[in-house]
Amino acid sequence: MDNVRITHEGVITDISDTTAEVEILSKSACAACHAKAVCSASDEQVKIIEVPLTIASLSSHFQKGDRVLVILSSSLGPKAVFYAYGIPLILLLVAMLTASACGLAELYVGLCGIGVVIFYYLVLAFFKDKLSKVFTFSIEKIQ
Repeated sequence: MDNVRITHEGVITDISDTTAEVEILSKSACAACHAKAVCSASDEQVKIIEVPLTIASLSSHFQKGDRVLVILSSSLGPKAVFYAYGIPLILLLVAMLTASACGLAELYVGLCGIGVVIFYYLVLAFFKDKLSKVFTFSIEKIQ
């Protein structure tokens, strides 16, 4: 199961000597539904992903406008979900339970929980460069 990959189809929008910016269309599970035109739940977002170019990918001679597959190892998926959702949930619960145990009013308990989560995401943004070395994408040209 080491070779299981998460892939998204995209188009190279910008390319430099070391990185390529790839635009992918992220769809919700119901975006492909035939009733999406009348449903407010369907969701599509355009995302730009910066992919570092390695020696192997440089040999493919990518160009702006090329259709590519953006690839992430599936073993990193649970780790990303834990960083994005698991840790903030734990921090939220601990902060709210602690504030509640201290006898604060409900308003302040809620504000304390939200504040801790905001602080966590700010710290996560501060370590963006370090995380980008762990969660690396690669690309393959679509023939």
